[in-house]
Amino acid sequence: MKQPADIFYLVGVDGGGSSTRARITRPDGSVLGEGKAGASGLMQGIPQAWQHIQLAIERAAQAMAAADVPPLTPHNCALAIGVAGFNNAQWRAAFLAANPGYTQLVVDTDVFTALLGAHQGQPGALVIAGTGTVAQALHADGSRTTAGGWGFPSGDEGGGAVLGLRAVNLAQQAIDRRRAPSALSRAVLQAVGPSADDLLAWCCAANQADFARLAPLVFDSEAHDPAAALLLADAVGTLERLALAVDPGGRLPLALWGSIGQRLAPRLAPPLQARLVLPQADALQGAIQLLSRQFA
Repeated sequence: MKQPADIFYLVGVDGGGSSTRARITRPDGSVLGEGKAGASGLMQGIPQAWQHIQLAIERAAQAMAAADVPPLTPHNCALAIGVAGFNNAQWRAAFLAANPGYTQLVVDTDVFTALLGAHQGQPGALVIAGTGTVAQALHADGSRTTAGGWGFPSGDEGGGAVLGLRAVNLAQQAIDRRRAPSALSRAVLQAVGPSADDLLAWCCAANQADFARLAPLVFDSEAHDPAAALLLADAVGTLERLALAVDPGGRLPLALWGSIGQRLAPRLAPPLQARLVLPQADALQGAIQLLSRQFA
């Protein structure tokens, strides 16, 4: 489909479990503005997802206010969104049905837009380990293979939310005297409150992003706490298995994305290290590439 003449702007959105980013460009690719808002992963609710996506777009539009260009509207832009949870058929249908009026809209998973950006649309593999974990490969024939991405708390092993969840579980055991206090359990209790009541209240209110915010405590405690070291070793194994699952032959260049992934990358097995490449562009650029495919 050819790009309509009344489309003045291309908008790319990266919607994850912790934050949402938006980028507005001209059709020639020149960047006009970027904005950021809270989480828009579909597992946290469709209304919140659209609210934060629109807020990120509004903030990106504010950044381009100084430019002498017409204001952005849902009718003069083409919007591409890569959003966590779009692989869930029920959430996908509800999200698309709640479209607030964008006339040119294309949506895919956040892992696919990140994959497109990382390898500039060429064949390659990607493992994302941020709030959650997922892997995907784009093969030379255009097919995709995916592993992980099952969502928190049943999946997402090796990601920040699960690291935080397991750290909280260690703190629960310590406060119950089922295990000795350790550097990690003490750090968790310092973060959420020292008493059993504090910990219970925090757990009852916490969501995926809240657990992910505790993940840095696991890294900070590793040198002094064997349990923390074991959690990180398990996370490394998870990332390795994800990479193998989407590219069993190990033929594709491999990019590693996300805050947890970047910290664990030096610990991967040598065969995976040899395939690692730096992402060529980010997920926002990958979303823009979705539009290029749409209008090809």
